[in-house]
Amino acid sequence: MDVIHKIGRRKTAVARVYLSKGKGKITVNKKDVGTYFPTATLQYKVNQPLVLTGNEKNFDINVNVYGGGATGQAEAVRLALSRAMCEVDAENRSILKPEGLLTRDPRMVERKKFGQKKARKKFQFSKR
Repeated sequence: MDVIHKIGRRKTAVARVYLSKGKGKITVNKKDVGTYFPTATLQYKVNQPLVLTGNEKNFDINVNVYGGGATGQAEAVRLALSRAMCEVDAENRSILKPEGLLTRDPRMVERKKFGQKKARKKFQFSKR
């Protein structure tokens, strides 16, 4: 098996995942996953597709992620890993799809409009 390359996005975060046979080592931006995502919640999000498909110790994963914040980056990595798991074995799709891990979350920050303070907030209105 050669290297599988997949991309995941969330808000403004973009994650590129490179999957190869190995012992289960996950590297994010040349750091260990535990140091890059320090909280247990973020680590759980990253490992979720691997745990559900039972591939925690089968692959070495190298991730390049940029843009957005910590949660957006973790969810981008999760989407990319889910896509990679589907390419490894087509049966994984039936496991990941009901969990919603193959769906790209379309929610983005709404743009600021001119003549307004923010996207929806207006300047204070004075009648007199």
